[in-house]
Amino acid sequence: MKNNLFLTLTAALLFWSCSDDTEKAPVVPELTDEVLVYEPEKISDNLVLVSDAGADEVYLLQKDGKKFHEWTLTNELGNDAYLEDSGKLLALLKTDDDKIIFGGSGGQIQVINPDNTIDWQFVYSTEDYNLHHDIERLPNGNIIALVWEKKTAADAQDRGYQLDKDVYIESVIEVNPSTNQIVWKWSSWDHLIQDADNTKMNFGSVSNNPQLIDINFNNLDNGDIMHANAIEYDEKNDIIFISVNFYHEVWVIDHSTTTDQAKTDTGGNYNKGGNLLYRFGNPSTSKNTGTQLFSNNHACNIINDNLPGAGNMLIFNNGSAQSQSVVHELQLPTPFDFNTAPTSVWSFTDANLFSSKVSGAYRTENGNTIITEGDFGYWEVTASKEVVWKYNKGGFFWRGYPYKTNSTAVVNLKN
Repeated sequence: MKNNLFLTLTAALLFWSCSDDTEKAPVVPELTDEVLVYEPEKISDNLVLVSDAGADEVYLLQKDGKKFHEWTLTNELGNDAYLEDSGKLLALLKTDDDKIIFGGSGGQIQVINPDNTIDWQFVYSTEDYNLHHDIERLPNGNIIALVWEKKTAADAQDRGYQLDKDVYIESVIEVNPSTNQIVWKWSSWDHLIQDADNTKMNFGSVSNNPQLIDINFNNLDNGDIMHANAIEYDEKNDIIFISVNFYHEVWVIDHSTTTDQAKTDTGGNYNKGGNLLYRFGNPSTSKNTGTQLFSNNHACNIINDNLPGAGNMLIFNNGSAQSQSVVHELQLPTPFDFNTAPTSVWSFTDANLFSSKVSGAYRTENGNTIITEGDFGYWEVTASKEVVWKYNKGGFFWRGYPYKTNSTAVVNLKN
């Protein structure tokens, strides 16, 4: 009798244990061949917004490798696209006749409805200026965008530039979509320095003026001497971060200025006008000593308040000189101090992680990080640096923005 009772209890416990495991075990969907790693208990509940500049495609990607939603574009990608809470896509596209066509150019902004109709369009493309790379919606509904401005060789040489070449310098504009008017502008042209020719404008000590930009740091034959590739707005402090690829650093500017103040060195919340409030990543740009952190960089972004690491910055260091990319999570000094480098609080790299162009990294709600490796695809890694999702497909991937499956943006997209 005791043996029978023991066997009965053992069987019941085994049944209960197996039943409990079955209930807890996540259902693994059928995966496409592009999914190389899939850990269902550890990945985040996110779709990934894919901007494939190689194929001019934008789509929401499920972790099983299938497309959740795809948009049809009127023109080639100018790189950036966001899914907004309205369910509409904010995208930077080329025009049919862009005149400034370095990598990442895109002369128009569109807001695209879920059915692919155009809700709003803004074209900013001539021989003298062109949108490029990155755009961002501000809390007030306006949109900021990176712009290349053409300056003639004569004008550049007047400012101490050492080559007899036209140059294309960086600026940021803010557009009001209700009026299509530019309501704010900042230009690097107003904040230059050079120590090459004391008979020309902007002559001074580069090392003693880190708030200014050395026009001669890059003497590239094509004139694209700065090549910014990202802007990030910090609402709390009303500042803008600019990732400047060919300077291997990030610039910080004050958005609280008026356009007139942004041309000067006074005014705004920081009373620095349009001068740089801070810069980091490469001390040699201001001829100062220190460790160079970046060798080309993309996708500087502040981690949102509701996410682990809130307030820190994630940035993709392409590592072109080392053929090894690194994702950095950085804590920036408060207040800003040109003599103080950011503190590294987390980083990720892998022997197989390398892209010399594009790419980025974004934090998810469960503390994971979605990494875009531009010419490979996507990685998802945990805070302990375990790779829990990997997606590999031929393409040229700009970034990968994570959106929770029940987010307002995704729900409105499907309604």
